[in-house]
Amino acid sequence: SIRWHADAQGAEFAVQDTGIGIDSRHIPRLTERFYRVDRGRSRDAGGTGLGLAIVKHSLSRHQAQLDIKSTPGIGSRFAARFPANRVAGL
Repeated sequence: SIRWHADAQGAEFAVQDTGIGIDSRHIPRLTERFYRVDRGRSRDAGGTGLGLAIVKHSLSRHQAQLDIKSTPGIGSRFAARFPANRVAGL
């Protein structure tokens, strides 16, 4: 699911899935360049390991933060949180 919510404190854009989830020990490193949860996954299998590093950098340029929550077997939630001064109309 995709959600956009804005209030006086700012706004949040969130994407949530019901996939396999990510073990909590990997969460702190997900935004590192070239980090892969599955070491067996190579560039040939898809991806470069740069996606979330680019997202985190782009968000920081807008004074926003990336929040990642995940539970194995249940799914993951990725949320971009923007401060009110960076959201038009608030």
